[in-house]
Amino acid sequence: MLSISISQIKYILALHKTGSFSEAAAQCFVTQSTLSTMIKKLENQFDFKLFDRNSKPIRLTKEGHLVIAQFKNIDSQFEKLEELVQETKDEMHGTLSIGIIPTLAPFLLPLFLDKLVSSYLNINFHIHEITTREIVTRLRSKDLDIGILSVPITEKDLIQKTLFTEEFFVYDASDNIKPNKIFKIEDIDVSRLWLLEESHCLSHQIDQICHLKKKRTQANNLIYNGGSIHSLLEFVKINKGLTLVPKLAIANKVLVDSDLIFKLKSPVPAREIGIVTHPDFVKRRILKALEKEIKSAVKPFLSKARKVFIVKPD
Repeated sequence: MLSISISQIKYILALHKTGSFSEAAAQCFVTQSTLSTMIKKLENQFDFKLFDRNSKPIRLTKEGHLVIAQFKNIDSQFEKLEELVQETKDEMHGTLSIGIIPTLAPFLLPLFLDKLVSSYLNINFHIHEITTREIVTRLRSKDLDIGILSVPITEKDLIQKTLFTEEFFVYDASDNIKPNKIFKIEDIDVSRLWLLEESHCLSHQIDQICHLKKKRTQANNLIYNGGSIHSLLEFVKINKGLTLVPKLAIANKVLVDSDLIFKLKSPVPAREIGIVTHPDFVKRRILKALEKEIKSAVKPFLSKARKVFIVKPD
């Protein structure tokens, strides 16, 4: 009968991830000899090698590949049990890993993160500013606990909940735009339109709003690449172009030129921002606290009066 400790499983997963005994030992807070000995003991029980120690970095053997998925599943279930016990005992500690899209992170995080972190001093918050695609991938592999992004997403195996809706506005740096002008979508000159690089879901949403695919034959220099909304707005201003931006990105009038912000005619295109988790996530109390803090933080910035239509992220 096999006798396997959860520590041995964590050692194996760490070695698989790092490909180095020294790095895996440091990650597990044990000596290299302890980690090596414990893995060797398990290999002796199995009567086959899990790792090819002659390769650099160290890699799984054929037999190791057959069992590593089960080790990951056992480790995941054990962590889920630990989290459930914490919730039951009303104790919260450990690590919470959150992924958030770049077109939202610089505008949303300052509104709530400090208060949340101060309220849960025993939790280490790891924040990752990454694209929607990477958030989904890392949620599925359970490298992330929570994603904050534009929803709905098409992945039905993940749990998603809408937090708030934010309208799009026109940011136009042309010299001949009248103050207080309200744009119709068909008014937007796509030949002057600047977008973020295509990996950002915001570009896909603007593509839908402006029907760019139909108009691309009419404008050879349609899309410009940029890395962030802040740099995008600067390029628009310098080149007297225009772009579309969500409400929170222009809420701070110190960072943007308010004279260049224009409303769109109702019904207004808008995006939904939500929280996404993997099905095994059990830290419900901290999730509810996160939802409450975000909703409270954005409430003063969002309009309720106008009719909107939701633009999907992809």
